[in-house]
Amino acid sequence: MNQLPNSIEARDIAFQLHSYADARRQEGEGSLVIEKGDGIYVEDTSGKRYIEGMAGLWSVAVGFGEKRLVDAATRQMEKLPYYHTFTYKTHGPSVELAEKLISMAPVPMSKVYFTNSGSEANDTAIKLIWYRSNALGQPERKKIISRVRGYHGVTVASASLTGLPNNHRSFDLPLPQILHTTCPHYRTMQKEGEDEAAFAKRCAQDLEDLILKEGPETIAAFFAEPVMGAGGVVVPPDGYWEAVQPVLKKYDILFVADEVICGFGRTGEMFGTQTYDLQPDIMTLSKALSSSYQPISALLINDKVYQPIADESHSIGVLGHGYTGSGHPVASAVALENLKIIEERDLVGNVKAVSPLFQRRLKGLSERPIVVETRGIGLIGAAELSHESFSNTPGALGGKANAEFLEGGLISRNMLDAMAFCPPLIITEQQINDVFDIAEAALDRVAASL
Repeated sequence: MNQLPNSIEARDIAFQLHSYADARRQEGEGSLVIEKGDGIYVEDTSGKRYIEGMAGLWSVAVGFGEKRLVDAATRQMEKLPYYHTFTYKTHGPSVELAEKLISMAPVPMSKVYFTNSGSEANDTAIKLIWYRSNALGQPERKKIISRVRGYHGVTVASASLTGLPNNHRSFDLPLPQILHTTCPHYRTMQKEGEDEAAFAKRCAQDLEDLILKEGPETIAAFFAEPVMGAGGVVVPPDGYWEAVQPVLKKYDILFVADEVICGFGRTGEMFGTQTYDLQPDIMTLSKALSSSYQPISALLINDKVYQPIADESHSIGVLGHGYTGSGHPVASAVALENLKIIEERDLVGNVKAVSPLFQRRLKGLSERPIVVETRGIGLIGAAELSHESFSNTPGALGGKANAEFLEGGLISRNMLDAMAFCPPLIITEQQINDVFDIAEAALDRVAASL
């Protein structure tokens, strides 16, 4: 079984997802039951109101309770509640959404393939990449590289891409074809005397060294998030992507940009691909595609990927892959209306307008003695806590902080000791101040209790 690189620090090897629900169970409490939502707020069954500082699961771009999305779903349910996209059949919403996504793509794309979650999108991307390798007469080109602390989902293949050990333990993962390279987190991964520029170059060199070790003719693709999300909101250092992309081109390795979190405005551009001037061959999309009002995801593939697949399926007589709910008409209709709202209300422009305050207030958390680092871009960020000040167990301090955030009326998410912030894109400057006022007070209470 492929193992994560030995060079990664023990703290990163132990990196895991640690939710507030875990902390509540440890304290003998039940799950928090959310009953309704409105804008950036949700309310539990006791009537307590919270700022949803994580937009659900990094996803509710237009906020909760958006009537236009409810109406879009209702209209489509009444007209055509379900149909499939198998055997040369389709329906209007799926066709319209595919055309919309191709028109929005930041780099030339040829086709859209609909799936139901980010995990399924990445899983399908792997299958299509393997299929393409066979079509090209390169059956040995099946290995795929992702990164330590990257997150790409939890199906068998996408969980293998995910570089978090607790998504592998006791599942017999990762699959042997999946390899992991260096996480671009400068603070924890830098070598003595290494500045950010040198670190970025070393990350690219580590990638190239892995490719050469395995054999370039065996490497099919590289999967990466423009900004790592569930792995702790890791923002790549300046020069990282400029160093990495030429390595992929040098060895003709496909680049899959996982835009599941970054897509549709989160980083201050419509896609993280634009923020970092990326040139992916495949983009995987989900979450803010429908603001998670309906489960839907998609792969965008360029012609370089598409043509060999088309030729092979023509030769075989079928492309033996698909999902019952691919391009579901109700999900497609909701996604179309969601994208209209993002554009009509210029939510990307709102991110650009309010993110300077968001990032300034986030950076201000570093003044708290238990905060060792803040990092972020656009409307996504994290404050890393010093767990050694509380416990030798990574995640214990984060769990304590998460409980204090919740007590103060703010839903965050601690990934070990990294407190994440990813609010709906509709958030105002006053609401951003509310978020960080609550966070500061909660961190002060945590510090006072140590």
